[in-house]
Amino acid sequence: MMNHQELVEEAFKAMKNAYAPYSRYHVGACVLCKDGKTFYGANIENASYPVGVCGERSAVFAAYSNGYRKDDIEALAIVSDGKTLGSPCGMCRQALSELLNQDTPIILSNGKETVETNIAELLPFQFGTDSLKK
Repeated sequence: MMNHQELVEEAFKAMKNAYAPYSRYHVGACVLCKDGKTFYGANIENASYPVGVCGERSAVFAAYSNGYRKDDIEALAIVSDGKTLGSPCGMCRQALSELLNQDTPIILSNGKETVETNIAELLPFQFGTDSLKK
């Protein structure tokens, strides 16, 4: 089974596929599933900014598109080429709060610094399916 450092290395490989002509901020992501399967994502920008997609959502959506669900996901690595450690945007945090288990490891790295967290730490007071129930 792939360890977290290897997962980060795979995410850096995915980052090479980023399309970021506007921000020039490249993000790569790699999802590791419990059966050893990996799914990759990179940020893809568009001149109409909201039309783009972030790397982490791209990777998690790829896993879901292939029939995997939150209980199948072992970990998610998200990497960037920024000067400081990158972290999921608000839209990604909201998506990850529903698509990952609360304690699924999320490894963040910029090549100089690496931190392990989870969605419960990144998004306290989440709005989710329980919020919709009366």
